[in-house]
Amino acid sequence: MRKVLLTGAGGRIGSSFRAYADDRYDFRLVDVRPEKVGDPGRHEFVAADLADLEACQRLCAGIDTVLHLAADPSPQADFYASLLDNNVKAVYNIFRAAKDQGCRRVIFASSIQAIEGYPLDVQARPEMPPKPMNMYAVCKIFGEATAHYFAYAEGLSSIAVRVGGYGGNRTIQDPDARTLSAYVSPRDLNHLFVQCIETPDVQFAILQAVSDNRFKRMDITATRELVGYRPQDDAFRLFGIQIPYRDRWFQEWNRGGKEAS
Repeated sequence: MRKVLLTGAGGRIGSSFRAYADDRYDFRLVDVRPEKVGDPGRHEFVAADLADLEACQRLCAGIDTVLHLAADPSPQADFYASLLDNNVKAVYNIFRAAKDQGCRRVIFASSIQAIEGYPLDVQARPEMPPKPMNMYAVCKIFGEATAHYFAYAEGLSSIAVRVGGYGGNRTIQDPDARTLSAYVSPRDLNHLFVQCIETPDVQFAILQAVSDNRFKRMDITATRELVGYRPQDDAFRLFGIQIPYRDRWFQEWNRGGKEAS
């Protein structure tokens, strides 16, 4: 089994991935709050502050792949009070320690927030310039740039995954075009993370993670091609019974021939 360092292991995405891949990988689970992780089972658990570089060096020792999910997830988070430590220093420390400790790859959880500044009738592609609308997104773009640096300047295989609107299969209240087009299901995202871990010969990539929605806020062509992403869910089908104003949405998304791939 690959030894995988999973940061943010007690969060919604981390908990889901741990359950999905429990028998596939040997996890070192990391979270600042042990009660969020609960019983680690056969896996190792370490409580750590990722703003501490020495702690990150210890965490990355003996690790094959790092899946870095830990962050303050709030777009309203204060920069100095939280984002600087949790979403900037921690990102650099994880990449620095992974390289120093001989890890094979780092997979960094970026966010769809990185392209939120584009209008809804523009489908964002990974090669387009990022357009953040809050400091949380700015920090995610810092992580993408850090991944690029470590990939090409220091030779550490690095993948940034722009995670879409992750909400599980719960009901979406008052769904709108942006919410449904940005949706990524736990099943699809977990599958993508496995593909990112297992696909060989990827030096650097920015991959965009939404499900196979009828309309997609982000283009996933490169994600399909580079790592064999095969999403199975479609938010418009999952939540379709609750979609009002369908004709208006179709006009909005088809304006100028923007048929999502």
